[in-house]
Amino acid sequence: MRNFAELIKTLDSSNKTSVKVAALTSYFQHASPEDKVWTIAILSHRRPPRPVNTTLLRLWANELAGIPVWLFEESYHIVGDLAETIALIIPTTKEHSDKSLTEYLEEIIALKKKTEEEKKEYLQQNWLALNYYERFVFTKLITGSFRIGVSQKLMTRALSKAEDIDEDILAYKLMGDWDPNTISFQELIVDERSQDFLSKPYPFYLAYPIEGDVSGLGNPEDWSVEHKWDGIRSQTIIRENELYVWSRGEELVTDKYPEFTAFLGKIPDGTVIDGEILPYPEGAIGTFNDLQTRIGRKTVSAALLKKTPVLLMAYDLLEWKGQDIRNLPFIERRFLLEEMYQNVKDENLPLLLSERFSFSGWDTVATERMRAREVKSEGLMIKRKDSSYQVGRKKGDWWKWKIEPLVIDAVLTYAMRGHGRRSNLFTDYTFALWQTDENGNRELVTFAKAYSGLTDAEFRKVDDWIKKNTLERFGPVRSVTPQLVFEIGFEGIALSKRHKSGIATRFPRILRWRQDKKMEEANSIEDLKNMIV
Repeated sequence: MRNFAELIKTLDSSNKTSVKVAALTSYFQHASPEDKVWTIAILSHRRPPRPVNTTLLRLWANELAGIPVWLFEESYHIVGDLAETIALIIPTTKEHSDKSLTEYLEEIIALKKKTEEEKKEYLQQNWLALNYYERFVFTKLITGSFRIGVSQKLMTRALSKAEDIDEDILAYKLMGDWDPNTISFQELIVDERSQDFLSKPYPFYLAYPIEGDVSGLGNPEDWSVEHKWDGIRSQTIIRENELYVWSRGEELVTDKYPEFTAFLGKIPDGTVIDGEILPYPEGAIGTFNDLQTRIGRKTVSAALLKKTPVLLMAYDLLEWKGQDIRNLPFIERRFLLEEMYQNVKDENLPLLLSERFSFSGWDTVATERMRAREVKSEGLMIKRKDSSYQVGRKKGDWWKWKIEPLVIDAVLTYAMRGHGRRSNLFTDYTFALWQTDENGNRELVTFAKAYSGLTDAEFRKVDDWIKKNTLERFGPVRSVTPQLVFEIGFEGIALSKRHKSGIATRFPRILRWRQDKKMEEANSIEDLKNMIV
């Protein structure tokens, strides 16, 4: 545990990739096989279920610290992180534990079935037996909320250096549904068994956003253009007459989309399709808001299948006839995909082919981008025709050119403290728009939250204004005098019964502070609804 805590401290205290890779490499070279498996799991978001809720954690830590509840809560709001707050307020010690990371995690897993009193005794005992940073890491393991700025790609690079195994092979091995409780380091990393790869997807290739003038990409005839569909990025795998559907978040979601069982017997064995799962209500591509009715459901009812069917919008072929074809040029993979699609095309098959465009000038590419909202896409994907299918986000061959955001002026009504370096400032905002009732009275109605887009200086200035114009406090949230107007940008918009405004916005963020506008000049809910295509 001591070594793992030191690793997390190093990772958390540096922004330099080289420092992080060196620390991870050294750790993997010296840690026990069991601790290495759990470290890989934690850094790739495979964490044990939380055994204690945060209310009890706060209560027991507060009791151990011997301070008033209000002081603990105020400290928590200032620090912005529960584990860090607990580590700070409990009496300091120079002690450290000799137990391994694996031993602690096994105890944490077993803790879930213990009584409340047993949980309290275990936590308080360990909080007092650990030094500050070990206590911080221990509590993070309990809460399951590790966020330390280490991507899986960076971890894989370090693991590759430590074990002398190719990065791409490691990325492939770490994909999928493996359990750190039951798998050994030998099985996960060292051994090579073909049956383990039957259901595994390939690491996803991600695009970079276009920055600056698109003509900087050179000759448009070297590029293939298609729409950037707004759904769930996925890989659909058919091997040995079995179907596997993976999301980009490395979640096996086959049972969430039973429509895709229709691919068996139609699409040949040994096929892996890269594409987007899209809602398809009433025979037309829907919005992401439609798709949300399917996301997270444990079971998909017949009524939901009928109301919001889905399909796969295919745009790349990664495996064909059992062969990994990622090293083929993109245009050759596309020709194979197009040929396969024509052979299986059926109006009852939930499969569409993403239309591919070739243009002689960038002005015509820009014109096609303007059609994005009309066709329910987020913009364009621009792929070099001779590019291989790579691993992760690599600049140069795949670009995304998203449409300009929808824009509306809204009034700040609520604020909450931020996190991390902004935990001492009010930077998480709630915004409202005007609505007129049947009697002609106007009121402000909440429609979105946003916490990015201002400079540090602007955040400080708004924070100072919030503290001077607070109307009420609700725990960490403050209602403020409605006065400040901000320009809010968002990617998409749809009608929603789940929101008071009747509207759901996608990816809202602050574009600028409209100090030139009075709150009476802010937009209305009706203006927002008029933006729906």
